[in-house]
Amino acid sequence: MKILVTGIAGFIGSHLAHKLLSMGHSVVGLDNYNDYYAPHVKRQNVAALQLHSNAHLLALYEGDLRDETFIQGIFQQEAIDAIAHLGAMAGVRNSIDYPKLYMDVNLTGTLYLLNEAVKHNIQNFVFASTSSVYGNTKQIPFLETDVCDRVLAPYAASKRACEMLGFTYHHLHKLNFTGLRFFTVYGERGRPDMMPYKIMENIFKGTVFPLYNHGQMLRDWTYVEDIVQGITKAIEKPLGYEIFNIGRGEPLLLADFVQIAEELAGKETTLASTSEVLKADMLSTFASIEKAQKMLGYQPITDVKVGVAKLMDWYKKEVLLDA
Repeated sequence: MKILVTGIAGFIGSHLAHKLLSMGHSVVGLDNYNDYYAPHVKRQNVAALQLHSNAHLLALYEGDLRDETFIQGIFQQEAIDAIAHLGAMAGVRNSIDYPKLYMDVNLTGTLYLLNEAVKHNIQNFVFASTSSVYGNTKQIPFLETDVCDRVLAPYAASKRACEMLGFTYHHLHKLNFTGLRFFTVYGERGRPDMMPYKIMENIFKGTVFPLYNHGQMLRDWTYVEDIVQGITKAIEKPLGYEIFNIGRGEPLLLADFVQIAEELAGKETTLASTSEVLKADMLSTFASIEKAQKMLGYQPITDVKVGVAKLMDWYKKEVLLDA
């Protein structure tokens, strides 16, 4: 298949593209290399893809999801079979300060892609959503049947709106649309604004940042290769309209995640522990993954200790040595 991967230069997108190339798929990559975090990091991610043994199957486009003419041009140029739409403005807390930007990029960009998907008879549209759509739900573990109408930040609201728009396009145009709600993704090439990366920064560089609620927040930590497994399985299975949780299904306290990192490093962190809880932060995330297991054959395999060890090895080799 020829698969359009939006956000190809990002954390999950670059891992997904590598996997798809390894599977022998052609990949059409789109990114605008925005400055939410250092653009040169994203370009390094793509440079690594260009060294892949199947790099001849890779086509790259640089541009903005909000440029409708540009998006139309990609579909005119490439015979795309499926879409893995990961491109978005990321970050829950940052969205509070820039709600218009998040709605514009995430919702309008998705709308343009949906229009092209219908126009060009795309086989399957896989959308990267988020566990943040659940807000502080009382349903534990989180179930896909939750109404998700009490989101806590504009980022989550934009993603939930895209899920709903996907149903509209399925209803009106019979487009196959699968929304994947990712749970606390971590691993190599992780974003610098995310907690696992910040923990590495504290351990190895002494960078201090707040540990909210004294680390007493449950998170369903999911290793990036398990997330990619879920995406690839979703791409391969057009299912009409479906929503799936893609997590590990075994939540762990943030404080315990920190302790694992400390034990692996042989060094304690110096985090600024505080009782404060930010309004946009969920108290817990806990994925029910039974639906994804049954319908997609999804099965996360990476234990948190193994995943953190891989993240730490990558950080020491690729971040510290490059500094």
